[in-house]
Amino acid sequence: MENQTTITEFFLLGYSKVRELQILHFSVFLSIYLAALTGNFLLILTVAKNQSLHCPMYFFLANLSLSDACYISATVPKSMVISMTNSKLISFSGCIIQFLLVVTCAGAELTFLTVMAYDRYVAICHPLQYATIMNWNACLQMAAASWISSLLNAAIHTANTFRLRFCTSQIKQFFCDIPQLLTMSCTDATASVVALLVETIVICSFCFLNILASYGFIFSTVFKTHSVQARSKAFSTCIPHLAVFCLFLSTGVFSYCRPKSLSSPLVDTLAAVLYTILPPLLNPIIYSLRNKEIQTAMRKMSKNIFGFHLMM
Repeated sequence: MENQTTITEFFLLGYSKVRELQILHFSVFLSIYLAALTGNFLLILTVAKNQSLHCPMYFFLANLSLSDACYISATVPKSMVISMTNSKLISFSGCIIQFLLVVTCAGAELTFLTVMAYDRYVAICHPLQYATIMNWNACLQMAAASWISSLLNAAIHTANTFRLRFCTSQIKQFFCDIPQLLTMSCTDATASVVALLVETIVICSFCFLNILASYGFIFSTVFKTHSVQARSKAFSTCIPHLAVFCLFLSTGVFSYCRPKSLSSPLVDTLAAVLYTILPPLLNPIIYSLRNKEIQTAMRKMSKNIFGFHLMM
């Protein structure tokens, strides 16, 4: 048998060897990271502090913001460290932890978006039964199921990926991502690749069809309503959620299911930025700009805590 060295550490991709570009990359990523953290934690704080927002829709929105904050924190800080120190090293255990966090948060994001669509369906199509169906016990169970199922799914993918023997320690990505790790395998990774594709297609299709069905019933009900105010309120809560879901699903599917002919280091990096950094950054902005209840609660909270109104 051919001698093989057991890899105990990996080297991540750096954006540039030019010092000025490294500083630029650090500055841009730091700005994006701080903006994403501020937006998501501000949403969580707003929901927690305002009694009027203590309802299932905003409870799930707070969970989505938490997953976004963890999602971007799993990848961006390490990339910034690489730019400033020029040290691309990440330990084997560090890569496993990063991999586990990324897959867990991505799964939680998708499941919470699906649950939020179901919540809007019940609220708009079955308003008289809403309190019974979406009681707090059911909401807590849905949230727990979303986190636990995402963690279990991530643990399975982590074990399935890191059982492989790797030929090289160079990861052509700024974080430990599934496609790059599978291409680095010395052993046959066909089963892992097929399992990844099948699971991605099944889970994404299931969530997509559930959301499509939910919004099909929602829009059918809304268009039958003669009240302009009711229509406006329904659209103000549904359109942002639909936009967030389309953004996340399209970038994720493109990253994991695109053909090899569309794969290159630049395309892979841009795709990873789109589905790991863009959703956590844009989600709080989309929900804040389109949701009047969130805007009102943020203004009230800023007045009480900071002594001034937020301009939104």
